Amino acid sequence: MIKKLNLLFLLCASTTMFAQQVEFEEYQLDNGLDVIIHQDNSVPVVTVGVMYHVGAKDEAPGRTGFAHFFEHLLFEGTKNIERGEWFNIVAANGGSNNANTTQDRTYYYETFPSNALELGLWMESERMLHPVINQVGVDTQNEVVKEEKRSRIDNAPYGKIIYATGINKYMFDKHPYKNSVIGTMQDLDAAELEEFKAFFDKYYGPNNATLVVAGNLEMEETKAMIKDYFGPVKSKPEVERVQITEKPITETIKATEYDSNIQIPIKAHVYRIPGMSERDSYVMSMISSILTDGKSSRMYKRMVDDEKVALQVLAFPRPMEDYGTYIMGALPLGDTPLEKLAEIMDDEVNKLKTELISEREYQKLQNKFENQFVNSNSSIQGIASSLATYHVLYGNADLINEEIDIYRSITREEIKEVANKYLNKNQRLDLDYLPESEKEQK
Repeated sequence: MIKKLNLLFLLCASTTMFAQQVEFEEYQLDNGLDVIIHQDNSVPVVTVGVMYHVGAKDEAPGRTGFAHFFEHLLFEGTKNIERGEWFNIVAANGGSNNANTTQDRTYYYETFPSNALELGLWMESERMLHPVINQVGVDTQNEVVKEEKRSRIDNAPYGKIIYATGINKYMFDKHPYKNSVIGTMQDLDAAELEEFKAFFDKYYGPNNATLVVAGNLEMEETKAMIKDYFGPVKSKPEVERVQITEKPITETIKATEYDSNIQIPIKAHVYRIPGMSERDSYVMSMISSILTDGKSSRMYKRMVDDEKVALQVLAFPRPMEDYGTYIMGALPLGDTPLEKLAEIMDDEVNKLKTELISEREYQKLQNKFENQFVNSNSSIQGIASSLATYHVLYGNADLINEEIDIYRSITREEIKEVANKYLNKNQRLDLDYLPESEKEQK
């Protein structure tokens, strides 16, 4: 059935809004593949994306990094695409492609001129139907992943915070979220070829995937091609989902992490929050914006502009399917003690817990989220990604338009209530993130 949605957005940062109608159709093939098609013939491009409901949390103990590894491995080649030719084919046809992995899902996509739609469908069906998984590809991508880990995490300033490798291990005891998405090189080195093949067989079935096609297309013609290319793929046994409940954090977790790539430390407070589809998670996104989003945020104005105790403030809300984390912190200016930063952060949190934000600040907050919502769906590629994400992780593709209504319905009183519920000292990680040189001095 075709679902007509209203995508509301702001014009020129004003509160004047009008509705743009977006249409998409959802259905399922006999093999369990979920399909979402969005037609927009005003653009000359088309995006073909496949999101598999497998991420780092689905990995076996001692085999971390598999989900992210497959993001690389499945570009190696297929039965009908020679090794090393994937990117050449895409580029030769005027397209672009990429993939990304989170704790919860893996997403592959190509964006082509619209006359190459069939090529995109064929390539993604090739990836699903018969990729070549051999030792040459595993060894090659093992080196690629090692270099990515070195450049993005090991040798990147504040890499343990940006990628949560120095955080989640404290926030989760039993849940696989405690592991990093990129995993450990020891686990990947120790894995046998048959383990990689088994991972594909378990998670890369059509009944664990959602295909999204968006852009300049003809609906019935596209459906026919989807059936031709993806219909023959056999379904696989249903995936058993991770269902692990963490005990609440009831005492402050004190920790220190060191980074050889930094000169300026960070004082960070990290809180565990509900999964991304929970209403409280939406409220926490608004709280994050109030405290640390941009130069007009409360912590920036006070700590950077007014009191000049911080060089910068930061926040990394990390919504995930089962749980989320909210990281807030600051970099000291000059000789400001980290505990001084902690004191001010707590004071700003306490204000949220005891006072309603002003009507003016509330309206500004609403405008900001309106703009963010519009920008996330301002391109065909963005719409495809949003449709896949909302369907796979939230169970409701309609959120591509309806999610903004959730933010609109959040009240000032609710912001105060949720701050009191989650932002408490005995429910957090208190992290000192220091230069490696300070470790040597101790």
